[in-house]
Amino acid sequence: MRIIFMGTPDFSVPTLKSLVEAGHEVAAVVTQPDKPKGRGKAVQMTPVKEQALEYGIPVYQPLKVRDPAFVETVRQLAADVIVVVAFGQLIPKSILDMPKYGCVNIHASLLPKYRGAAPIQWAVIDGERESGITTMMMAEGLDTGDMLEKTVVVLDEKETGGSLHDKLSLAGGKLILSTLQKLENGTAVPTPQTGEGTCYAKRLTKELGDVDWSAPAVSIERLIRGLNPWPSAYTSWNGKTVKLWAADVLEGGEAAARPGQVVKSDKHSLLVQTGDGILSVRELQMEGKKRMDIESFLRGYPVPEGAVFERRMTNS
Repeated sequence: MRIIFMGTPDFSVPTLKSLVEAGHEVAAVVTQPDKPKGRGKAVQMTPVKEQALEYGIPVYQPLKVRDPAFVETVRQLAADVIVVVAFGQLIPKSILDMPKYGCVNIHASLLPKYRGAAPIQWAVIDGERESGITTMMMAEGLDTGDMLEKTVVVLDEKETGGSLHDKLSLAGGKLILSTLQKLENGTAVPTPQTGEGTCYAKRLTKELGDVDWSAPAVSIERLIRGLNPWPSAYTSWNGKTVKLWAADVLEGGEAAARPGQVVKSDKHSLLVQTGDGILSVRELQMEGKKRMDIESFLRGYPVPEGAVFERRMTNS
């Protein structure tokens, strides 16, 4: 099939590779404009652009895909289908209706659950046992188009937002080939979405990681995993920000201890009281320092029993 591919971040790259390696003709890649990143603010290409250039595929980076001149460019490319994976802009009806087989989106959840910007991380934060990929026909609403195919991915006990991202990225690259084949041979069965069981996976913010120690230990541990590697869960100790990267949940607790209070601190463990249960912190990072396991951290920053971790409650 002759394809226009629209995508931007790392998550999109395996799908582009899958399409090319399967022998499809990727006529063009559309991605977000390059942006300055890092301390030096050097302009960096998007991951999808880097991959497209390696393949020698023409790249377009419109500020707005609804711009009439770009819409006409898409029309002239005469694609059979447009494949969209984490592109980053809403696509207008004028483009959605253009290809013979429409626009197919790869969404990182088992729709209709987890529509929105961050379905991967919220599946971990909410304690879901499985997630997956849904291919769907794109419509004007947000993730509301008819579903085509699904593939299920079971979450590991210690799944993080980062590890699930990688699993779903690869799963999407495989599923799209099946979906396109069914569209081409007429065996695809579009299934309309209902509103039942729908969750909105709101965009992640740094403020979301500010740990509320009055929450149950189970919820805090899932938050830590879901926000790993970005934007990360964090707390405050002695006026400094401490990022939390891994933890275990222990039952019980100290009746006299307040949420956030350290109830045990020795060479090998740091146990913190929560609103329900104990959180055993396993990996953390002091402000301006590298990530450390708990033994290394406590050697450099001995946290005494009775110390209290608190919310930052900042807007930074």
